[in-house]
Amino acid sequence: MTEEGKTYIRYSDKNSLMPKEETLERKPEKKTFIIGIPRESDPNESRVPLAPMAVGVLVKNGHRVLVEENAGKAAYFPDNQYAEAGAEIVHSIEEVYKSNMIVKISAPTDEEIDLMDKGQTLFSSVSLQGRSKNYFQKLLNKKVNAVAYEYIKDKAGAFPLVKSMSEIIGNAAIMIAAEYLCHSEYGKGIMLGGFPGVRPSEVVIIGAGTVAEYAARTALGMGAQVKIFDDSIYKMRELQYKLGNRVFTAVLQPPILEKAIKEADAVIGAKHSLSGQACYMVPKEMIMEMKQGAVIVDVSIDQGGCFETSRQTTHTHPVYKEFGVTHYCVPNIASRVPHTASYSLSNFLMTLLLDLTEAGGIENLIRENKAFGKGVYVYSGILTNEFIGDKYGLSFRDLDLILSALH
Repeated sequence: MTEEGKTYIRYSDKNSLMPKEETLERKPEKKTFIIGIPRESDPNESRVPLAPMAVGVLVKNGHRVLVEENAGKAAYFPDNQYAEAGAEIVHSIEEVYKSNMIVKISAPTDEEIDLMDKGQTLFSSVSLQGRSKNYFQKLLNKKVNAVAYEYIKDKAGAFPLVKSMSEIIGNAAIMIAAEYLCHSEYGKGIMLGGFPGVRPSEVVIIGAGTVAEYAARTALGMGAQVKIFDDSIYKMRELQYKLGNRVFTAVLQPPILEKAIKEADAVIGAKHSLSGQACYMVPKEMIMEMKQGAVIVDVSIDQGGCFETSRQTTHTHPVYKEFGVTHYCVPNIASRVPHTASYSLSNFLMTLLLDLTEAGGIENLIRENKAFGKGVYVYSGILTNEFIGDKYGLSFRDLDLILSALH
């Protein structure tokens, strides 16, 4: 899949490129599936997992796609675009959940889990914040297969869906900071950037991953001075190389960080924890010394946040002031630009779903693609993710051992 407006083609006859001897060992027969896209129930989620053009490719490959009425409305994909692409517009979530595969953005609610049946495959985020043991036990009892976007890896060991959203979030974080810096109530009437004769804005970024990279690119492009802090010299060296710019970098030492934050106009918290639970790195004493009207954007709020004063906000009420400093702590920033973010998700998911159907089902795809298997956290009602098992006191089994036992 390519960018918006381009033609999509799927070349699925791989046997035509193989020597005749190799075609004797045939792959499992390609299957057709019913794929359901429900409307998101979370009022803060505006994205949709598949754009109309991606749906069109799936339909042309023989699959039925059921789209709940207005599922793409918040992302500016009206029902008529899905209908023109070949989707069936249905008027209830119950109809969608009769599909073989459910593809959505947010983790399913308890009510949505009730609608699921044995053998279904669910694609969604897992979102561990606020979850309980009972929630996962309920999902396990349904005997479904569940795949988490944030756990899917590619063959290079990276997290492609996390990366694509992080690129968007990094860019958006700086745009948000710029918006509130010049806000009459929450800012101090300054434009983020640098201009002749005017002191450039100072932006501090905590973290050196993909979010930090794209936040730094945007801030530098606007003319701001950027300072990046992380606990990995390797990441900071790699980031400087990618930026092609010798930006200020430093390890997370309190005296240096405190000085930088005190002088900053905007601070971006972008430190990601592999455990799913970030520990705050900026105590309230540092925030009390920040400039009045400065802006904090805590991208890590979905993992607990980088700042002691952070608390989750929503797209409806995104900011609050603490010690005169504006805090933006919305956990799903990518949903602020749902059309762009939906296309980015759709680009990956369309190809993944075609791979799954051509493999003949999720079991075969896991065998063929070990990196994809990393995203499977429930298989046939068995928990296969060690971290979730440890966190909620649930027993888990290795996915490879489960599949080996089946043959």
